[in-house]
Amino acid sequence: MANINTKKGVIGILTGGGDVPGLNPAIRGVTRRALQQGYQVIGLRRGWAGIVELVRDKDYDNSDNFQILTKEAVERAGRTGGTFLHSSRTNPSRVSKSSVPPHHQAAYNAEKNDLTPEVLKNLAWLGIDYLVPIGGDDTLSYGVRLHKEGFKVVCIPKTMDNDVPGTDYCIGFSTCVNRTIELVNNLRTSAGSHERFMVLEVFGRYAGFTAMVPTMAGVAERCVIPEYKFNIEQLTELMVEDRRNNPSHYSTVLVSEGAMFEGGDMVFEGEAADAFGHKKLGGIGDLVSEKVKELSAKFNKGKKIDVVNQKLGYFVRCGAPDAMDAIAPMIYGNMALDLLLKNISGRLVVLKNGRYGNVPIETITATKKVVNVAEHYSTERLAPKFDNLEGKPLFVMTGDDA
Repeated sequence: MANINTKKGVIGILTGGGDVPGLNPAIRGVTRRALQQGYQVIGLRRGWAGIVELVRDKDYDNSDNFQILTKEAVERAGRTGGTFLHSSRTNPSRVSKSSVPPHHQAAYNAEKNDLTPEVLKNLAWLGIDYLVPIGGDDTLSYGVRLHKEGFKVVCIPKTMDNDVPGTDYCIGFSTCVNRTIELVNNLRTSAGSHERFMVLEVFGRYAGFTAMVPTMAGVAERCVIPEYKFNIEQLTELMVEDRRNNPSHYSTVLVSEGAMFEGGDMVFEGEAADAFGHKKLGGIGDLVSEKVKELSAKFNKGKKIDVVNQKLGYFVRCGAPDAMDAIAPMIYGNMALDLLLKNISGRLVVLKNGRYGNVPIETITATKKVVNVAEHYSTERLAPKFDNLEGKPLFVMTGDDA
């Protein structure tokens, strides 16, 4: 047993998957009141990797794997972006042979290894009674696994793509939308100066919310999303028309990284996949740019139209959180703590229909959350629909009907 003195108990907290603004405020939300209530809080470092790689030896330096959280540490970090606990895409139930920690390699030498037995032993060795993972559906799906193993878990939804099922809002989404709007508006000066198409690739592997909501806000005329395979000639014709009708002679499309050509599939950088089986996406924006330029002559009296091609990438997930991603994570953190103080676990804290609440943790893995194309996306205009908005959640297409 680690040499950790506690009063009422120990709460573990971790952040997994991609970084987003709002993670540190969520950590702060859990920790500050937990300490006031007499609990100790342990930050597990680098997502699930910290608890997988921990060495159960009181004399071993595990500082890379966990740290005791203090009020001073979380207050200082709570105003900043990213995660001071760091992150990874480790999946303890599918650890590759090459990634098994050295002290476990004798017992786990298959091509893929389930280290859950070691995770449970490591949590017990640290004396952790409750666990609060903050992440997207991949990170949280392992939280569901630990819940099924009998461990007390309360999950907090985080993902810039806003696609964790059961909640209208995930940490990081608002800042992503704000950054996208700001960046696209800045790029207008170049597109307008040169009378070009502007093709901007944004995040969104399976769900198109990060393209849909900024387009709904007016930063682009068109968007293509993973939920609908688009026709490139149709897109080009629409963009030529948009450009013709724009006094500054340019037009804009947001392209989700998971968008697919009609008859095609997702575009990957290579064949390597992460621990959750996802290949790294990249290149659809380049292909769209190439194709719309090539096809533009057909709809523009034989003249090709040049393209401003930009992948927004990490610019939309870096830096400090906006107001919503400073407030909602703090509330999520405090709600998670409220549940644990009542000895309630197996829940996901959520924001639904404008009100905070919680749902069963199994919701995370029970379904997929994507854009409801029939209700919210015009396949003729390749753009969001703007009718029947009454009663919808804040970001319209991000609720249970998605």
